Amino acid sequence: MIKDQQFGGERPLFAIRDTRLENVTITEGESGIKCCSNLEIDHCHFIGKYPLWHVDGSLITNSYFEVGSRSAIWYSNDMKMQDCIIDGPKFFREMWNLELENVTINDADETFWRVQGLKVRNVTLHEGTYPFMFCKDVYVDGLESDSKYVFQYCENVEVHHAKITTKDSFWECKNVVIYDSVIDGEYLGWHSENLRLVRCHIGGEQPLCYVKGLVMEDCTFDDACDRMFEDSEVNASIFGTITNIKNPRTGHVVADSIGSVTIDENILPPADCLIETR
Repeated sequence: MIKDQQFGGERPLFAIRDTRLENVTITEGESGIKCCSNLEIDHCHFIGKYPLWHVDGSLITNSYFEVGSRSAIWYSNDMKMQDCIIDGPKFFREMWNLELENVTINDADETFWRVQGLKVRNVTLHEGTYPFMFCKDVYVDGLESDSKYVFQYCENVEVHHAKITTKDSFWECKNVVIYDSVIDGEYLGWHSENLRLVRCHIGGEQPLCYVKGLVMEDCTFDDACDRMFEDSEVNASIFGTITNIKNPRTGHVVADSIGSVTIDENILPPADCLIETR
């Protein structure tokens, strides 16, 4: 047990193991807790840079990471974080088996890069760009995000109950399914493969173009969603109105009503998509 203490400088708690830290402050300096294993960290305060690198097996609860704790958690495996607030950017990179619950990240810039085995429950992301780049095996239940360019180059992603306000989300992803969520932003899902949306509401211009294996079940679109499905393989069942469809490659689209369909000389073969209203 290390309790009610303060540490600063270079690597003050290097290589500690089988330890509980309670009400500990890591002040200015670098790499406060490095190359460690089997830690419990509760009600701790992180100020300096890179405080948790190469940590295997940890539980972090009720803790606060200041703006200066940038790039705080990299190369760490089997970590669980609950009820924490993060104000620093560039968290969580090159990791295996990371679980977050009830966590707020107020600068999500370049957060969650190359994490494999990521579970997110009731997490809020604010600001920043490119969270979730290159992640694999991701499960989300409860996410609110206004960060830009979320979920790019990801594989094997399952999302429930998310509210995402962004642009260029889910680009060049493979094997993604999204349930009961709201995604508002331009250019959703471009160049992705095996993207499935179930009971989702979509906003923003030109969604879901250049997609292979796109499936939509009982979804809705905002009026601003135009020129959708260009060069996509799509099977979609839509409630309400689709404003405009442009040059889908193949598949079947059915909606309650369709404002317009643009088919021109740029459509790619087989150019046999069936488009109809109920």
